[in-house]
Amino acid sequence: MTVPVFQEYEPAADCGCAGCALQRRTAAARSLPPRLGGHPAAHGARRALVLATAAGVVLSAGAAEAVAPAGHATGPVRADGTAGPGPAAPQGQAGPLMGGAPGPPTGTAADEPLALRTTTRAEIISRAKTWVAAKVPYDMEKYWSDGYRQDCSGYVSMAWGLRGNEWTGSLSSYGTRIARAQLEPGDILLFHNPADPNKGSHVTIFGGWTNSAHTQYMAYEQTPPAARKKTTPLAYWSNSDRYQAYRYKGLTGGSGGASSAGYPGAAAFGPGARNAHVTRLGHMLVARGGKRFYARGPGPSWSEADRRATRAFQRAQGWRGANADGLPGPDTWRRLVDGTGKDIPAAGAGGRPRAVPPFPGRAYFKPGQSNAHVERLGRQLVKKGYGRHYVSGPGRRWTEADRRNVEAFQRAQGWRGGVADGYPGPDTWRRLFS
Repeated sequence: MTVPVFQEYEPAADCGCAGCALQRRTAAARSLPPRLGGHPAAHGARRALVLATAAGVVLSAGAAEAVAPAGHATGPVRADGTAGPGPAAPQGQAGPLMGGAPGPPTGTAADEPLALRTTTRAEIISRAKTWVAAKVPYDMEKYWSDGYRQDCSGYVSMAWGLRGNEWTGSLSSYGTRIARAQLEPGDILLFHNPADPNKGSHVTIFGGWTNSAHTQYMAYEQTPPAARKKTTPLAYWSNSDRYQAYRYKGLTGGSGGASSAGYPGAAAFGPGARNAHVTRLGHMLVARGGKRFYARGPGPSWSEADRRATRAFQRAQGWRGANADGLPGPDTWRRLVDGTGKDIPAAGAGGRPRAVPPFPGRAYFKPGQSNAHVERLGRQLVKKGYGRHYVSGPGRRWTEADRRNVEAFQRAQGWRGGVADGYPGPDTWRRLFS
């Protein structure tokens, strides 16, 4: 009798990178009927066992060895397919970047040194913004053009500049545990459920506090349907008490405390200055949209390019006069290091705040009304990221979807009660269009 031989089965493909191989293995496992070990939920399948016999090659029973995926926070999914208060999809396992040279092993043991790339808070937030701007779709099996997996932990791996795609069970190896009160932009809030990673596990990037009580923060996260930036209750919509704060071990510049304490002083900048702080300033300004000011650069010698780029960043914050003189003070430095504040607008935008259209009056926004102001309001809500309640539109007729989207925007400002009733007033209008 011929003895069965079990061997690794790799579907043929053009690309041999680890990411593509993982996708091919997953597809192979999914293509099998359940009686042969396949299943639609066989994410992260590592291998298929092939039974070689004298009569030919057939798949044995139990051929797919499925690996339980790491989880992603569970939560309701609306009828229109958009995410509810909490995300509701799993996320993939640790692995090298897709399409690139294999990096060092991921998920290393605690006593093994990790090969960390150094980065700054500004660079972390800048990278996080790229996926939000591109509206990268959530998908635990797909990889974005930068090689990172399109799920919550792949997003953090990208923002932190890790050499591979990590998951919620390994990201803590790359960070230092901190208290929530110490959170600064670029840190993360991580919940990994070791008992059942499918239930609740998720990670977000801390983008800064959005209220003085420090009960809400701006979260950058990868969640269905796409990467988003959203005001979020500390620590998250669900399992809030189980999230832990971590700071990337490779962080440079203000990584141990208040980032503004790293301000080197006014004497470090201006005509005649030559030092590493000038170089760092230039790199941070480039990351915030100031690349066009540098013909070469940035370098250690203070130049007119540094002054112009700094002035453009200051004016982007709405500052004028002596507060926008092109010389970085503590507030300018803090926003650059933390990755907070507004980026330098693109060339041609002038760097000036856009004029807010006059508020037409409350009478235009109530049941039964149909006018151009309602449609204009709706389009601005969508532009700002508050259009999830629209099934179609927005349009000229006031609907409950308009009211709910306005309410979501108002609540994101920290308003409650009667000031967050979903009907726009002058303050809502000004903030929405500014």
